[in-house]
Amino acid sequence: MRSLQHARDAAQAAVEKAKAAGADAADAAYVAQGSTEVEVRMGAMEDVSASEGEKLGLRVFIGQRVASVSTSALDGDALEDLATRAVAMARAASEDQYAGLAPADMLLDGEAPDLDLDPDEPTDPAELKDMALAAEAAALGVDRVTQSIGASASAQATRFALATSHGFSGAFSGSGRGLSISCIAGEGDAMERDYAFHSARYAEDLESPEEIGRRAGERAAARLGPVSFKPGKMPVIYDPRVATSLINHLCTAVNGAMVARRSSFLKDMMGERVFGSGVTITDDPLRRRGLRSHGFDGEGLPVKRMNIIEDGVLKTWFAASAAARQLGIDPTGHAIRGPGGSPAAGPSNIWIEPGKRSQDDMIAGVKRGFLVTELIGQGVNQVTGDYSRGASGFYIENGEIVGPASGATVASNLKDMFAALEPGSDLEIRRGVDSPTLLVPEMTVAIG
Repeated sequence: MRSLQHARDAAQAAVEKAKAAGADAADAAYVAQGSTEVEVRMGAMEDVSASEGEKLGLRVFIGQRVASVSTSALDGDALEDLATRAVAMARAASEDQYAGLAPADMLLDGEAPDLDLDPDEPTDPAELKDMALAAEAAALGVDRVTQSIGASASAQATRFALATSHGFSGAFSGSGRGLSISCIAGEGDAMERDYAFHSARYAEDLESPEEIGRRAGERAAARLGPVSFKPGKMPVIYDPRVATSLINHLCTAVNGAMVARRSSFLKDMMGERVFGSGVTITDDPLRRRGLRSHGFDGEGLPVKRMNIIEDGVLKTWFAASAAARQLGIDPTGHAIRGPGGSPAAGPSNIWIEPGKRSQDDMIAGVKRGFLVTELIGQGVNQVTGDYSRGASGFYIENGEIVGPASGATVASNLKDMFAALEPGSDLEIRRGVDSPTLLVPEMTVAIG
C-alpha cells in the first residue's frame, strides 16, 4: 500500500491543480484501502482474496457553485484533467447559498493526536486460515450444532488524507483484524442459524477464535424449539448486539442535514429531554485504538469527546458546515468525508452509558415480555418516529425465559421508546457503536 506521505501529496496536489484551473476554493480527500480475507467452510478452504486500491475525491467551488468528482487514476496528467473537469462542472452548477469550506478560523491547528490506530502488523494468510478454522471448530463443538455456514478471518489497512485550499492538510493510517462465523443448529425442518463476530485494531485485542465460535454455536442452539405466545403490549428487552440499532436511529434523527430539512422527529428537541433522567450517550472520536477514531473530522476541524445526550437532554446535532450554516450554528466537528461527494455528518465511537441492572435482573422483573436478539427489516419512519420491525428472540414469563420465538414484530414510536428506556449494566466497548441491554417498558408485540 502507498505511504502516508503519498496520501498527503496526492490530496494537496489535487487542490493545487483545482486552484490553477480557476477554482475559488477546493478540498480533496484521498482514501486507500487494502485487505486480505480467508474464508473456510466445514474444515476446507472456500476462498482467499486480497485487494488494494486508492481513490481521490475533489470538491471545487466557483463562488457559491460547487461540483465534486472522483478518480482512481492518480498518475501523469490525471489530476490536472480531474481538476479541469470539476471546475467546468462547478461553473455549470446552480448556486447553493450554504456551500463552502469549513470556517478557516475553526480548522485544526497543528498535528492531529496519535490515537494508536495502526499497529502495522504483518498479514499472514496462513494465520488467518487457522483463525477461521479454529472458530468454525469451536462452533461445531457446541451440542446440537450441525453445520457451518462459513467462517471468515480478515486483515485490513487504510490511509486517509485531507487537504483544503484554505490551509488544512492532515493524514492518518489505520488497520485492523476481524473474525466472523455463522452456523446452523438442528436438522431437517428444525434448523436455526446464528452468528458471532469481532473486530479490533490490534490482534492482541481480538477475541480468541474459540470464544467467537463458541458464542455463535451457543446462540444457534439456543434458538431450537421455538415456543408460541399471546401477542399484546409488553416490556421488550433489547440484547446488546441489537440495542445498538436504537443508537443508530438516534444518530439519524440528530443529523444536521435531516434537521435542516425538517425531516427528523427530533427537529424541535434541541435542549429538551429526549431520554429519561440519568441516560447519557457519549461520542468519542479520540478513543485510543477505537474502530471509528480519528484526530480531525472530514472538513479538517478538531474533534473532541462530547455527550450527545446528557442526563436525558439532547445537547448537539451532528452538523457538517453546509447543514450548520442552514441551521445557524457552528459546525460540530462530526463531518465524515469519503472520496465521493460532499461531507456528510455522523458519530464516531458512540455508546450509551451503563445503568444499574443486569440483563438477568431485567428479565427477572418482567411478568410477560420479549427479549430481542435479532431484528429484521427497516420499518422506521425518521420523520414521525414510528417504529415497527421484525424480530426474533425469547419469550419471557414470570421472570424467566420460556423459550425462543421468531416471526414477531415489535412496534412503538421512537420518542416514546427513548423517553422510557432503561440501560442495563452490561456495556462492553466492542465496536464503533456500543450499548448495554436496553429495556423498553411497553411496546406492541405481534406474532405471524
